[in-house]
Amino acid sequence: MKKKDVLNLIRYHAEHNDAAFRNIAYDIAKDFDRSGDVQLAAYIIALLSDANTFVSQSVEPTMQSEFLVKRPVVKASLPLPEVVTNDIQGILNAIGRNVGIHRFLFHGPAGTGKTESVKQISAILQRDLYVVDFNSVVDSRLGQTAKNISKLFAEINGFAHPERMVVLFDEIDALALDRIDSHDVREMGRATSALLRQMDELSEQAMLFATTNLFAKFDKAFVRRFDAVIDFGRYTRDDLIEVSETIMNDYAGQFSFIGRNMRLFRKILVLAERLPYPGEMKNLIRSAIAFSKPDDEYDYLRRLYVALVPNGSVTVRDVRALYGQGFTIREVEMLTGVSRSTVAREVKGDGNE
Repeated sequence: MKKKDVLNLIRYHAEHNDAAFRNIAYDIAKDFDRSGDVQLAAYIIALLSDANTFVSQSVEPTMQSEFLVKRPVVKASLPLPEVVTNDIQGILNAIGRNVGIHRFLFHGPAGTGKTESVKQISAILQRDLYVVDFNSVVDSRLGQTAKNISKLFAEINGFAHPERMVVLFDEIDALALDRIDSHDVREMGRATSALLRQMDELSEQAMLFATTNLFAKFDKAFVRRFDAVIDFGRYTRDDLIEVSETIMNDYAGQFSFIGRNMRLFRKILVLAERLPYPGEMKNLIRSAIAFSKPDDEYDYLRRLYVALVPNGSVTVRDVRALYGQGFTIREVEMLTGVSRSTVAREVKGDGNE
């Protein structure tokens, strides 16, 4: 934990900035978790989120896990397209009916919310989340990876309470490439075969989720092992705009030094040639805010315009071009830093709002 985190906690508490206070506190919890102090991390999260966070009360496995890393789960806002949200609700319904549906594959481009959705499902179901550590599973020694996969599933099935857990194979393509792909090494083909056998033996009480960006390269027999396959790549342009606005609203509520202007932000999104998926958009917004000038509340919007709009530029020379894109005189002022009177003169006095 860094000194600045403590100082920020005190400052946000004094400012009654609850969203920013929680954000810093969650970061501190993650630091404790990464350093191995999982119980303290879970305790902090429980204090922060009340009923929105599940702190595990389940019995730990009888032996130290070689391949699974326990992660705290936090129920938080997760904007997704309606079509994907409906599929996730279907998964929750199926799990609740306890009819043996318990293996799920989420696929789609990076940043579409696959991993975060698994975290949210874990929180909703009030189950512990365990993530497979592929660095421990994959081994360069001949045949050892397949043996490790068998040991991994023995651990999962050997948990005292498998009905209280969710297992996540994040980016499972590390193990499940097509066995007949000529570019796949023979050792990984054996690993995939071992994975197929072990999935058939998985306890129905344990929920298994897998994510991948390389669905097209998957062994078809492997795909058939899953009870449901959800495509997270079904964002329309309107979905991406709506999700981006949700993300921006979340960040705007956390940082009091930036000027909130959702109308201008939406205009920038509409002009973008390619809208990023949520993961990338979060990074763009966060970076724009972090690197913005401390004395310019709209500098982050200027940075987002340059990043998203093809050939976007915000110098004095671009005043007329910006006005021609549909920005008002006031919005051009915010994007360029040029005074409103100068902007009005540049556009020949045609921009009275």
